[in-house]
Amino acid sequence: MKILRKFGLAALAVTALSAPVQAADVVIGMRSEPSSIDPYFHNLGPNNAMNGQIFDRLTDWTPKMQLIGRAAASWKAINDTTWEYKLRQGVTFHDGSALTVDDVIFSFERADAYEGGNSSFRTYTKGKTLKKIDDHTLHIITESPYPLMPNDTTTVMIMSSEAKGTGADGKNKGISAKDFNDGTATVGTGPYKFVEWKKGDRIVLQKFDAYKGPLAQPWDKITFKFIKAEPARVAALLAGDVDMIDNVPTSDIERLKKEPNVSLSSGVSNRVIYLHMDQFRDNSPFVTTKDGKPMNKNPLRDARVRKAISMMINRDAIVARVMEGVAIPAGQLLPEGFFGRSEKMSPEKYDPKGAKKLLAAAGWGDGFGLTIHGPNDRYINDAKIVEAIGQMLSAQGIPTKVESMPKNVYFKRASKGAEGGLPEFSFVLVGWGSGTGESSSPLKSLLATYDKSKGRGASNRGRHSDPVVNKLLDQALATVDDPKRAALLAKATEVAIGENQGIIPLHYQVNTWATRKGLEYHPRADERTTGIDLVPVK
Repeated sequence: MKILRKFGLAALAVTALSAPVQAADVVIGMRSEPSSIDPYFHNLGPNNAMNGQIFDRLTDWTPKMQLIGRAAASWKAINDTTWEYKLRQGVTFHDGSALTVDDVIFSFERADAYEGGNSSFRTYTKGKTLKKIDDHTLHIITESPYPLMPNDTTTVMIMSSEAKGTGADGKNKGISAKDFNDGTATVGTGPYKFVEWKKGDRIVLQKFDAYKGPLAQPWDKITFKFIKAEPARVAALLAGDVDMIDNVPTSDIERLKKEPNVSLSSGVSNRVIYLHMDQFRDNSPFVTTKDGKPMNKNPLRDARVRKAISMMINRDAIVARVMEGVAIPAGQLLPEGFFGRSEKMSPEKYDPKGAKKLLAAAGWGDGFGLTIHGPNDRYINDAKIVEAIGQMLSAQGIPTKVESMPKNVYFKRASKGAEGGLPEFSFVLVGWGSGTGESSSPLKSLLATYDKSKGRGASNRGRHSDPVVNKLLDQALATVDDPKRAALLAKATEVAIGENQGIIPLHYQVNTWATRKGLEYHPRADERTTGIDLVPVK
């Protein structure tokens, strides 16, 4: 495929730093710090990457998105509505206690019942009944056939049911995120143990000698140093203060390719960067008249207006100028090569004249005002993207203010509506990487009608709602035949985005890591930065 040939998973080879690498320990410079070590606090990339080294999942993905077992030794469908999982024998938690089905059930229950976090895991827990057969045999039962169960079980991490004295019955869910963040409850079965978290500075993990699982343990100790500033992160690598950095700035990639002391690896991500729009209330807090006065009518509720905004955005210019060519324009939820995408959809063409005609037809030919909100430390060049979109819309008659903020502040404010309250923002930039490797994940979380009881719309910050999309998604999730399921998911995407403009896709990220001498990183389509995938060169 053209995409993978251009930004393929193979490392961009250059010789590396001359300083020796200590075989036992490694230091990794990271742009984004997790918001919590609690594995259910926030379904967010940095959290999932860090916590996945401490806590096992039943199943997981390799860097190239191949499904493997972690806590599960095997899994199979034993009838139309029941999946059977067999746990690995002899697996222990970091405190020496044995992993059993009780811990798995407790973990799913806690993830399902979690309150107070941002963007929950209920998308993957609702509609599933977990039944203990014996200590190492688990049945997961659904009301209708559910072929994506092994994909869904890559998302929920397994904690000890005895951590903080919660009890195997799972009734005491009083354990808090703080108990994980200070290490008190951070008891997993993963390849590395939690040592410390000095917020704003570092997280330290130590090799778990009793680990029994498929993942590598290339290091005795891994230190993750949080270096938000792009120049400082690059400087730390070149000075030998860290052994690897993630999120290599797009502006530095060409220079680093020529450095005899650096090795780069790049890979296409399954993350789409996109825009959510308030589609459920007339009085939206950041939709105004052109001169900034409040309005009691919300133009974003009209699909024609949302389409016009999409047509005002020059994706090619964003990719070329903001992303330095290191991104791929997007027209749907996943790039080429992933399951359930539509072959009929392509990135929206930049057409400001057509956009103005569409706005006029919708009754908004004189325009209106907006504020776009986004993070400034989560996605590649996120604040610059927000600025570019604000300028593009302002130039076409929709004066748009721009506000960006640290991700820990941003997601807390932007996610209120996704968990039942009213969203604070009207127009937001976000990213989504498919945790299940196919399009049902973003469809369920971003575009399905919000329904907490079903785990739908957990990150539907615009509250898009369409019964046709819901029906197609329900049909897809109960369809065992892969080609038929793929076609249903593609059709749901065509309706949700192509017809309704439920969200506005912008581009797919291409991620780059840089290492020094003697090391190479296996780039991951799910964007995770881990010590497990950083290995000495043989």
